[in-house]
Amino acid sequence: MKAISYSRYGGPEVLEYGELPDPKIGPDAVLVEVRAASVNPVDWKAQAGYLDGILDAVFPVVPGWDVSGVVVRPGFSVAEFAVGDEVMGYVREDFLSRGTFAELVAAPVRTLARKPRTLGFEESAALPLVGLTAYQALHHALAVRPGETVLVHAAAGGVGSMAVQIARHMGCQVIGAARDTGQERVAELGAEPVRYDEPTFAEQVRALAPQGVDAVLDTLGGPFLRLSAALLAPGGRLVSIADGEVLALGGRYFWVRPDAADLAAVGDLVDEGVLTVRVARTFPLERAAEAQRANAEGGLNGKVVVTVP
Repeated sequence: MKAISYSRYGGPEVLEYGELPDPKIGPDAVLVEVRAASVNPVDWKAQAGYLDGILDAVFPVVPGWDVSGVVVRPGFSVAEFAVGDEVMGYVREDFLSRGTFAELVAAPVRTLARKPRTLGFEESAALPLVGLTAYQALHHALAVRPGETVLVHAAAGGVGSMAVQIARHMGCQVIGAARDTGQERVAELGAEPVRYDEPTFAEQVRALAPQGVDAVLDTLGGPFLRLSAALLAPGGRLVSIADGEVLALGGRYFWVRPDAADLAAVGDLVDEGVLTVRVARTFPLERAAEAQRANAEGGLNGKVVVTVP
């Protein structure tokens, strides 16, 4: 199969396009013919070696965890999927090696769900990591309830925009923090926007939630995480996906995990019209390095997706 891979840690310059052996599939996995895979910051951070302390790298590593495609062969123990099924997945394992930037990927069934009927392959590939992160953070880590006030950081971004939409659907008042360029998008999603201006940030939030906020989903870390801890109402909950300092502030450090049922629930929210997905740019597989650079540079109104013919 054709694939993107790297044999040493580094930036986009270490990525190579070429032939690799087709992946083997175990009894509880399926072989997926990849149609699209999206780029997430964790992809190039892992590639740079930032996760070396927690994840072994088995070189050559194929990057990418998000995928959409078509099942071409189920493992002999798989009853959930059949040949021809259109699927999406957050195909993260406990090591770096068999990623999704390839023509084929061996995906454990615990990482997959059926592709939303209302989305194409590109949009479906852009959904799993950000959708799952927002869904699990709100439902499981923060245990958000209807009527609560939720502060979402980077609310115009990938995870943040998903969290705003899901929290609104759960019956919450949502305050969305964003840079100046994201204010319009936050309001469009149905949240009350506040600006990242450190001297006035707390004042802006308190004007909208005088009694404090019930839950905070932090996606940035740093000074605004610390400011957010002081904005919690009594019994309020704080979760960060970006900064371990949250533990010292009495909150929870959370990392998304593959879960077939949760991913299916996210897909259902798309088909029900609750969630929308934006793709900003697409690149063919052989130009994955350019896709990675575009994601790292930021400033895009949507996800970066790699397509596989």
